[in-house]
Amino acid sequence: MESGKIIKSISGFYDVLTPEGTVVRTRARGNFRKQGIKPIVGDLVDFADAYILKVEPRQNQSVRPPVANLDVAVVVISAAEPAFSTNLLDRYLVYLAAQNIKAIIYVSKTDLLSAAELAELTPIWASYREIGYDLLIGQQEQATQFTQLLQLIAEQQVMVMGQSGAGKSTLLNHLFPQLQLPTAAISQSLNRGRHTTRTVTLYPFGKKGLIADTPGFSSLELTVLAADQLANCFPEFVALADQCRFRGCLHLQEPGCAVKAALEQQKIANFRYRDYQQMYQEIAAQKPVYR
Repeated sequence: MESGKIIKSISGFYDVLTPEGTVVRTRARGNFRKQGIKPIVGDLVDFADAYILKVEPRQNQSVRPPVANLDVAVVVISAAEPAFSTNLLDRYLVYLAAQNIKAIIYVSKTDLLSAAELAELTPIWASYREIGYDLLIGQQEQATQFTQLLQLIAEQQVMVMGQSGAGKSTLLNHLFPQLQLPTAAISQSLNRGRHTTRTVTLYPFGKKGLIADTPGFSSLELTVLAADQLANCFPEFVALADQCRFRGCLHLQEPGCAVKAALEQQKIANFRYRDYQQMYQEIAAQKPVYR
């Protein structure tokens, strides 16, 4: 029996990377479906005779796209075309935090901004850094951000995700030209990128690193957590939670809320709190699904 990690899944076949660096194409055992087991990219597996016999327990799992055992996710968010959105970015950050996946923010297409637009967005980006996120600003004429990003993700299993047309594949092609991933121009009629990435694949980089390019999408449903868990996905709220009058404070209508006090003192960004309120209402309104 051999072991390895699934680096590609397509049409019922799984490419498994072994510790020796070879890739073996496998299939899952027939009884996996009866047991409710579905191998996904990133899974650690045992296999023999080109059949996966066991899937090891997962450290974490991204539901969309399905990738297991991630160390970090790079969220590519565009400054323009599509326009920068704190709400969309915060959705990605909440989605990742709910699954205990570290997030790095990469802002693309800053060269398309006017001087006034750049001046408006720069303080917003600074707010994310103050919260504790690694945020890199992509600039075509400088390669510094690529070096910084490579240092942050070195020897880790990484997922690159973001809105359609944000430039995920373009970023990966800058970092790893050997990948030669397909990219598409922005559709002017729809004002969104064409979906050029069809399958999830982990590409080896460096000594031990694996990086995934994922399908793009312009919305993200927050079905991975309950409404009362949402505040735990905002680091600046977590830092103040023990100062709230009530344990389990939702930071909405409760008296003696340290988060709302910090908001009034402008120690918490208004846009972050607004995004929290909107997401809370959205999650609370979701109907339970009975299976």
